[in-house]
Amino acid sequence: MDKYIKFSPDTNSIQMIDYKLEAAKASLVFIKSGQIIGLGAGSTIVHLINLISEKEELAASITFVSSSFKTRAYLIEKKLKVLFSSTIAKIDIYFDGCDQFDPALNALKSGGGIHTSEKILASMADEFILMGDESKMAIKLDHTYPLVIEVLQEALPVVLNRIRLIYPAVSVQLRMSNQKDGALISDNGNLLADVYFTELPELRALNIAVKMIPGIVDHSLFYGMATKAVIAGKNGTRVILPV
Repeated sequence: MDKYIKFSPDTNSIQMIDYKLEAAKASLVFIKSGQIIGLGAGSTIVHLINLISEKEELAASITFVSSSFKTRAYLIEKKLKVLFSSTIAKIDIYFDGCDQFDPALNALKSGGGIHTSEKILASMADEFILMGDESKMAIKLDHTYPLVIEVLQEALPVVLNRIRLIYPAVSVQLRMSNQKDGALISDNGNLLADVYFTELPELRALNIAVKMIPGIVDHSLFYGMATKAVIAGKNGTRVILPV
């Protein structure tokens, strides 16, 4: 849940608290005039863009890059300055959400299938800040969400065989399009597949082993990359550092 209903004791009225909006508000304080800001995708990112847009002087001074087509389109709609990552060398801060993160801020980002572009921007940033509601926190990353792999089309049989050889208990599902007949194609022209574990292996080993399979462009485990997490919940907003 990223919202809850609060009853005011004075008026007995109902207030809807949007945790993602609260996380975006808390994240805004890290943004300074003149910075290059990277953005991922999702509703928390939309909130952050709206908050920046309300500060006209700040908004006019910032350059944005994004890993998401939808986010870039929204930035342009808001008349903000947008560049492609290929035209710059570094980013001051990269903001994004995730499906789940642990106390070390290792994160799984499985949903959108744009993790390769997200990792590029995160690696270019001086700071990588995760945002969202407190439900994203986990004591340990688990198998609730799949590990998504982006695969070169000609390498698919080799990749699937190697994955199943290394991790015999996994289930692998190629993502299919619901808008056309055939497989879902990534922004980079590659295939996407979801790897379901019964239990996640040790993360450092998993990060290296999967990335080293020839034909895999990248995977959706963000290991040791985030520098902060800003989360909101019933007990307020917190800034979490990796442990």
